[in-house]
Amino acid sequence: QVQLVESGGGLVQAGDSLRLSCAASGRTFSMYAMGWFRQALGKEREFVAAIRWSYGSTYYADSVKGRFTISRDNAKKTVYLQMNGLKPEDTAGYYCAAKVRGSNLSNQHEYDYWGQGTQVTVSS
Repeated sequence: QVQLVESGGGLVQAGDSLRLSCAASGRTFSMYAMGWFRQALGKEREFVAAIRWSYGSTYYADSVKGRFTISRDNAKKTVYLQMNGLKPEDTAGYYCAAKVRGSNLSNQHEYDYWGQGTQVTVSS
């Protein structure tokens, strides 16, 4: 089992920045990749960004490319999502997830573990 705990959400204004953190514990050696997903009110959960744990290669949704950056700290078993140039449409609950296998990083159904989520609200 892998446990994930997100932090860093909050209320900001358009154009501001936030950094989300996701700390992993448990059988972290089994992780292949970690990702961030988000779900806005009344909408389906969507992929935001992902990183392969060993190689550090990253993958982004088009809607956040150039504004968000995903990174990881191997020693701390923590993945980060730096969000710059936030827009009101980025308002959502943000969820951290981990997967132990599979190369499709954007498919939420292939992720094995999920955090509780952290809310990000961007006012205009």
